[in-house]
Amino acid sequence: MSTKKTDIEPTMDELDAVLDQIKAKTEAAKAEDEAKADAPESAEASEPDAPAEPTAEEKIAALEAEVADMKDRALRALADAQNVKKRAERESIAARTYAIERFAVDMLSVHDNLSRALLNLDGKARENMGENAKSLLEGIELTEKNLMAVLARHGVKAVAGKGSKFDPNVHQAVANIPSSEEKGDVAEVMQTGFTLGERTLRAAMVAVSTGKA
Repeated sequence: MSTKKTDIEPTMDELDAVLDQIKAKTEAAKAEDEAKADAPESAEASEPDAPAEPTAEEKIAALEAEVADMKDRALRALADAQNVKKRAERESIAARTYAIERFAVDMLSVHDNLSRALLNLDGKARENMGENAKSLLEGIELTEKNLMAVLARHGVKAVAGKGSKFDPNVHQAVANIPSSEEKGDVAEVMQTGFTLGERTLRAAMVAVSTGKA
């Protein structure tokens, strides 16, 4: 349970005002010391046990030390407030960005099913399809494209696939195969990966090229 700070930290303007007061009182304090120095010795002897009052320099030094401490406290309070504000802004941005994370992960299976349905139909199979089947296939393709567009609009993006440089942060190598791609590049994609902001929702399952056979 957090406790509410009751001390009111002085503002910089208030501290500057205190400094101005110190400067204004400096001459008066010096004049007071000079007047005491010029007083008759009998007056000093009449009160032998009286405590010695601090000099003007000592008073000024004490006040300056107090103001310096107040300034330090004010600067620390300002720095703390700025840190809290920045942390709150970062948390707010993260909350907005990653609020759909669990929903996005669940939608990836929908994307996978649509992609598999399209990949199972080669060019020849498409040619042999009737008009109704072709219309259905076009509808599936449009649905898959629309799903990708909606995910992208909310920050969910597909991981770079074939021909891209292998990145262990977003790629999961399941095989090494010879291919026309450069050595160390992605040769084939078994399952598309996705990211949300700077987070990896799912790593892409890929085969990494070992170079030409």
